[in-house]
Amino acid sequence: MASVSTQSVTDVHHWNDSLFSFKTTRDRSLKFENGHFLMLGMQIAGKPLMRAYSIASPNYDDELEFLSIKVADGPLTSRLQNIQIGDQLLVSSKPTGTLVVDHLLEGRNLYLISTGTGLAPFISIIQDPGVYERFDNVILTHGVRYVSELAYQGFIEEQLPQNEFFGDEVRQKLIYYPTVTREEFKTQGRLTELMASGKLFSDIGLGKANPERDRFMLCGSPSMLKDTCQLLNAWGFEESRQGIKGHYVIERAFVE
Repeated sequence: MASVSTQSVTDVHHWNDSLFSFKTTRDRSLKFENGHFLMLGMQIAGKPLMRAYSIASPNYDDELEFLSIKVADGPLTSRLQNIQIGDQLLVSSKPTGTLVVDHLLEGRNLYLISTGTGLAPFISIIQDPGVYERFDNVILTHGVRYVSELAYQGFIEEQLPQNEFFGDEVRQKLIYYPTVTREEFKTQGRLTELMASGKLFSDIGLGKANPERDRFMLCGSPSMLKDTCQLLNAWGFEESRQGIKGHYVIERAFVE
């Protein structure tokens, strides 16, 4: 398979019983934009089994990072969740995807709306210095069921603001808005409901979403994508399609 390389696992982190992230080496020839995804997999019974995974690491990193759920009977994830440092994985050399900032019209506020592992491409995007140059505010939302599923919380709140190159911009412009649905937490409820009621916007003090100034990127469950698109469309936002810039983008590769 000429379009696939073999890479070594360099790190594995289990967030809880259902969620883990891992890093691999990176082929020097691989180029991607922050927000892209790759096909990733393993050799199973002599054949490659590949699935799409958003890249959580920024495009300037020496390694690749991915976030995954654990599915006991999943053809790939049932095996992937047991990987260890030094194991070999297959990584495609053709990154792609629609979650790219350049697909958006100019604006002031960038909303990154994610549920579950849909957070992954936004971890890459919030590490892009160009995003902070382009927008006045970058609002990273993450909706999960349980507090333990708030992957990267420590990185977002503590490490990223200390980045030696663009930490100042992060501290000034990044707004982190996690919400939990099945446990007590400072913010509770589904992201779509928090948007529809206006609570999300009032909580962060930026006013109701407006197509003239606000831009959205969406990644998460099919139901969240459907409901959020309906909300944005009703508010006058237009999706970026077929290379035409719009007010919002979604990752259609994962839509059922």
